[in-house]
Amino acid sequence: MKYEIIGQTVPAVEVTLSAGETMFTQSGGMVWQTEGIKMSTNARGGLARSLGRMFTGESIFMANYTAEKEGAVVAFGSTVPGCVVPVDISKGEMIVQKGAFLCAQDSVDLKATFTKKFTAGLFGGEGFILQQLFGSGMAFLEVDGDKVERVLAPGEVLKVDTGNVVAFESSVQYDIETVKGLGNIFLGGEGLFLTKLTGPGRIILQTQNFNDFAGRVVSMMPHK
Repeated sequence: MKYEIIGQTVPAVEVTLSAGETMFTQSGGMVWQTEGIKMSTNARGGLARSLGRMFTGESIFMANYTAEKEGAVVAFGSTVPGCVVPVDISKGEMIVQKGAFLCAQDSVDLKATFTKKFTAGLFGGEGFILQQLFGSGMAFLEVDGDKVERVLAPGEVLKVDTGNVVAFESSVQYDIETVKGLGNIFLGGEGLFLTKLTGPGRIILQTQNFNDFAGRVVSMMPHK
């Protein structure tokens, strides 16, 4: 499998497959393909995993694209302005926020995973259920706005506005911290909670939270 990230504003990843290779994505992720690609749809991982994906905001069914000849091409596009980030799952599992998964090789597996603390999921912006990518091969993530990558040292802490975390290695601890001070809560213009990430491990952040952006646009629209 070879891939190329195409475009800058709303990019896509174009994948060139060898005969028999398969990519999978949530429903609606494919944007173009050449001759020689066969599509099939299934509840990847069985009913339990499919229901778990539903709670993470993804499709119950996954679309699979298999090359029936050498060099067949299929492309998967992001849904909002931002970037597409390749991640080699062979180097370690990744926990991703709902909506961040775009596509992956068939050797990568995807399942819903619970955060370690109930409060972290209940208030954390990414939802109580996150997604775990494991196995081997390449996966591709959607990022709203620009991508920021950090590698946290053991014990190093980074506090992030909720919704701006894209993914992190399973070695990173994930928790929620309440914003201190009534004045900051009511007058600061931010949310009530911050996502607290504690190293060691790699994290991927996004400079834009599209849900917040959409909310601001809606608030500016005239009401009847």
